[in-house]
Amino acid sequence: MPTRPHQSSEEQTLRWAERRAAVGARIRELRLEQALSQEALALESGLSRNMIIGIEWGKKSVAYERLWDIADVLEVPVTELLLPPDSSAKSAPYRGGRRPMGR
Repeated sequence: MPTRPHQSSEEQTLRWAERRAAVGARIRELRLEQALSQEALALESGLSRNMIIGIEWGKKSVAYERLWDIADVLEVPVTELLLPPDSSAKSAPYRGGRRPMGR
């Protein structure tokens, strides 16, 4: 069993990337439903905003213990973070500059 990413097969690496993207999209979806900014989620969960961005975009892995911290801030069971996002359109990163958070 490989223990480092460079020791994994391409198939396994792709599966991990898909899983990271799905969990990140779900976290983003739940955060937006609550009109919570990335900065607020970061501050309340003890992670950096850059880490939250990386998680939401599926670029960064997160220790599973930190998933409980994120779930606590979002006030959902941790299992909720592992569900597929409701809509891929809502989970795509916004790249058009700053926009206000709010409803």
